[in-house]
Amino acid sequence: MLERFFQLREHGTTVRTEILAGVTTFLTMSYIIFVNPDILSNTGMDKSAIFVATCLAAAIGTLIMAFLANWPIGMAPGMGLNAFFAFTVVGALGYSWQQALGAVFISGVIFLLLTLTGIRSWLIKGIPHSLRSAIAAGIGLFLAIIALGSSGIVVSNPATKVALGDLTAAPALFAMLGFFIIAALDVLKVKGAILIGILVVTVLSMLTGNSQFYGVFSMPPSLAPTFLQLDIMGALHTGFVHVILVLVLVEVFDATGTMIGVAKRANLIQEGKPNRLGRALMADSTAIVAGSFLGTSSTTAYVESASGVQAGGRTGLTALTIGVLFLLSLFLAPLAGSVPAYATAPALLYVAGLMLREITEIDWNDITEATPAALTAIIMPFTYSIANGLAFGFISYVVLKAITGKFRDIHMATLLVAVLFVIKYAFFPG
Repeated sequence: MLERFFQLREHGTTVRTEILAGVTTFLTMSYIIFVNPDILSNTGMDKSAIFVATCLAAAIGTLIMAFLANWPIGMAPGMGLNAFFAFTVVGALGYSWQQALGAVFISGVIFLLLTLTGIRSWLIKGIPHSLRSAIAAGIGLFLAIIALGSSGIVVSNPATKVALGDLTAAPALFAMLGFFIIAALDVLKVKGAILIGILVVTVLSMLTGNSQFYGVFSMPPSLAPTFLQLDIMGALHTGFVHVILVLVLVEVFDATGTMIGVAKRANLIQEGKPNRLGRALMADSTAIVAGSFLGTSSTTAYVESASGVQAGGRTGLTALTIGVLFLLSLFLAPLAGSVPAYATAPALLYVAGLMLREITEIDWNDITEATPAALTAIIMPFTYSIANGLAFGFISYVVLKAITGKFRDIHMATLLVAVLFVIKYAFFPG
């Protein structure tokens, strides 16, 4: 049955290889079941319910990918988007988490329409490569400042804005230890390096009396505190225009780029031959909508899926394995509740470093490309907002290209996004 449904022979793989690939990908991305509740709980949402929503959203998205697209790609709430949800939309802008979930739903519906109409492909082709790379790098810097703050390594200072915290305090020491464990294990090609780093710090923290142990296994907690709590009408408030715009843009770049990159590595996209990219794009669009109902930020394709492809994964059976493992993770709620913020901080910081590699893709010799890219990456952490970084990048790109006579470099998609951001700041500055 598995052979027929997933076309294993046609893809040159076996059931055993696919299952092992699925386990490999799950180990590399399962840190999200600890990190996502930790980030989103800053909004006042119930942490246990977020844990359940994270596992279910990841499972649903990945299973849709398995059966609809037959691709070996794992889905889960996206890093960066969860930080934007918690620290910008709710924390800085002051909206309720219910309204933020409403914005996720609306962005998911728009994302679905963009995919069905082909506009998504048009947007991807139209956005400059330098800005795409800068967005990834900027989100990395944004995650870094969140990680350094939650571990106490960086603290606020009225004179210098930020300053170095107490490096002898337990949170800072544990965070630094966790970071080096993750980095070292990753260099040694140990599967699940990020997850191992989180668990080691958590265990050491418990043994030294710095955090409490609530157990490992239990029946899944209630999803009721976040299930169907989205406020769609509240998200239609004018101030949400740029929030939804940012969600859609990041979802478009992040998910599409990840899927194409992983699929190419698995040899699933070949020039001149039919592929299932369209179905895969439908899978991630649908998963975002499902996640908003459950109570979590936007779901996206995970670049960690490349680890499963490297292990031989070529079909949806790999994704099916990942989805089943996320469902089994529902029974680990006590362990997730035992993980302190400074144990997940090293994971955020390490992911941030990986995302910064995108800077090398920017053409630094062309000022009209480099300056907007630099502004995009710099503004995100310094204003604590992914939205502001995107706005500065797109607007400056259009302005610099226009005043230097390089009108042909300005694609209509880039111009449209820049104009939308100008309208936002001119008429809805709050």
